[in-house]
Amino acid sequence: MPLLRPSGADVSVRPALPEDAVAIAGTQLRAWRTDHAEVLGADVLDLIDATAVRERWSAAIEHAPSPDHRVLVACDGPRVVGVAASVPTDDGAGIEVTALEVDPEHQRAGHGSRLLTACVDLGREHGATEVATWVLDGDEARESFLGGAGLGPDGAQRSLATGPGRDVVERRWTALL
Repeated sequence: MPLLRPSGADVSVRPALPEDAVAIAGTQLRAWRTDHAEVLGADVLDLIDATAVRERWSAAIEHAPSPDHRVLVACDGPRVVGVAASVPTDDGAGIEVTALEVDPEHQRAGHGSRLLTACVDLGREHGATEVATWVLDGDEARESFLGGAGLGPDGAQRSLATGPGRDVVERRWTALL
């Protein structure tokens, strides 16, 4: 008979290792295809080169421009189930969470909260006084998650080209630490 694992057992957040790049890329692509298909379009998501995504994560892990550029992973036991990346803001006063994705099969289990908290805690250790991230228009789940964590829109927005004649809007969400 299999043993039941206690709720919350063996879940963690740690710095990403080079060998995590494949799992990180897979997690990010599965999350995007599940969470952003409607906004970005399946045709755009189908064009993403998984090898290029993996290579970018590998470079971010192995060749970070500074100690304040971080890639973290959420683990459920030995399995990588989420990723977050943070960088210093241009003014040096805060951190920007540039990626925060949890594998769709592991969402709503606390991994996203642990990743965001780890980014914030590490930023605070290095003097950050604010956190920022960008949210695609129409991503109500992310807005709800970030709002519950104390972030809110600050009015800044940017437009991203996703194909000929097709743009999507992202809005910045921030909080003081």
